Amino acid sequence: MDRLKVLCINGSPRKKGNTEILLDEVVKGAASAGAEVETIVLNKLKITACQHCDVCSKAGKCRINDDMQQIYLELEQADRLVIASPVQFLGPTAQMKAMIDRCQALWARKYVLKMPPLGDRRERKGLFVSVGALKMANLFEPSIAVVKALFTVLDVTYAGELMFRGIDEKGAIAKHPDALKEAFLAGKKLVED
Repeated sequence: MDRLKVLCINGSPRKKGNTEILLDEVVKGAASAGAEVETIVLNKLKITACQHCDVCSKAGKCRINDDMQQIYLELEQADRLVIASPVQFLGPTAQMKAMIDRCQALWARKYVLKMPPLGDRRERKGLFVSVGALKMANLFEPSIAVVKALFTVLDVTYAGELMFRGIDEKGAIAKHPDALKEAFLAGKKLVED
């Protein structure tokens, strides 16, 4: 049997920040369960915002030729998907939102052209990883809604989330008593389930 492929997409603009630290542990957990893991850092890519030109509704493909084209290919090859983004203004980062909005082409494949959005019908599962500075109870709800909408379009089963509030200072997540262990276990569970 082929190894499961886990695609991790990091939407944080902060290098070596809390999101990246958590995601690194998720990667280690997934790899420990035998998965092949790839991480994409959106801040290193050039992704143009969706222009809502509707070309994808006819072709099933986005006409914009930028780094998003590689993400489409990676999404098609992935068995598991990890979306990681800190909360900014109660939502995912601009980098993550631009990538998600460009999945309009995959929405068009599924709902307009009646095709599998990722080219096949294999079972895919996804995890959402997030941190936020505020301590408010509903801090993550808007981001969860966005990620669940993406997963629905992609036919990815929402397998859960890993979230920590009250985390702001760079690297502060490493001082949390259980965060790194929970992230490792979440990555492992995503592969084993």
